Amino acid sequence: MGRFVLYLFTFCASFACTRAALPLLARTCALRLVDKPGGLKTHAHDVPVLGGCGIFAGLCATLILIRICTQFPTGTLHSLRGIILGGALIFVMGLCDDLRKPQGLSVWTKLLLQMAATACLIYYGIVIRVFPSPWLAYPLTFLWVVGLTNAFNLLDIVDGLCTSQAIVCTLGLALIALPSEFIYVNFAALSLLGACVAFLPFNFSRTHKLFLGDSGSNLLGFLIAALCLGTGYSHLSNWGFLAPLLIVFVPIADISFVTLARLMQGKNPLKGSNDHAALRLRARGWTDKRLVCTFALGALIGNLLAFIVTFCPPACTAIILLGVILAALVLGYRLFRTGGPHAR
Repeated sequence: MGRFVLYLFTFCASFACTRAALPLLARTCALRLVDKPGGLKTHAHDVPVLGGCGIFAGLCATLILIRICTQFPTGTLHSLRGIILGGALIFVMGLCDDLRKPQGLSVWTKLLLQMAATACLIYYGIVIRVFPSPWLAYPLTFLWVVGLTNAFNLLDIVDGLCTSQAIVCTLGLALIALPSEFIYVNFAALSLLGACVAFLPFNFSRTHKLFLGDSGSNLLGFLIAALCLGTGYSHLSNWGFLAPLLIVFVPIADISFVTLARLMQGKNPLKGSNDHAALRLRARGWTDKRLVCTFALGALIGNLLAFIVTFCPPACTAIILLGVILAALVLGYRLFRTGGPHAR
């Protein structure tokens, strides 16, 4: 079976497994795993938080199925074990957090478990490769993975926002990684893509609505952070290693905005508040559909620029990055000046 046929099979199998698992989970676990209204939450009724369970089930089932159906090249399974073990730890952490709502796990407990999951990646060789010294590569890997895990968790504030970002990022990752020898990234990315596409209609549904939950949003962030570390970007450009910053630029910009907004108002950046960019735009009259589409468009532009960076010269890469950063600073400043949702 050709490799590209296997890639298509991976996406379809993950979509089918997740699509089949979600209704089953809803019938068996919906009463235990629910998100109740209150606080920053705007939904009127209890909503099952089963997205993470369905996505994790679809991802694992597909990768096991692919393992049975094909012979992976040497080293591929070694890397996948790190991703699955670390992802399982993140999923269990998020699941415990969902079960303990509204209190949830403490911030420091979650950070400790996220660091343990990142250590699993490092043990299996999934680490930032730009810097040869482990004294620099390992701390930056922890910062990258833990930061993105929480960035995607923060994005889960509007229906479809976190999942749509994951869809765009995994699609971009798969396309950029296709020519590389790190084929486990392609299998894992396409499996995650199929699971997210299967879940998204449930997130938008009015009659059978499901939420990602912390188990889902943290899992998506962790997996995408890990996959960004698992492929080569510099086969045509010495500056190609900067491509991941553009692939996940929207989550990075969002968590940076929220953190800075809280600090500038004297708030604890680790404590939840209504300073999310999406909530500020919603307070200005933006619909949820407009929010999701605008953020997705931003992610598409970022991934297109990431693809360009993988083969353009250093001067072009510098111009692209400076332009993106400048645009983000201007938009962030204007958004901050409008005030939060409470100022509506």
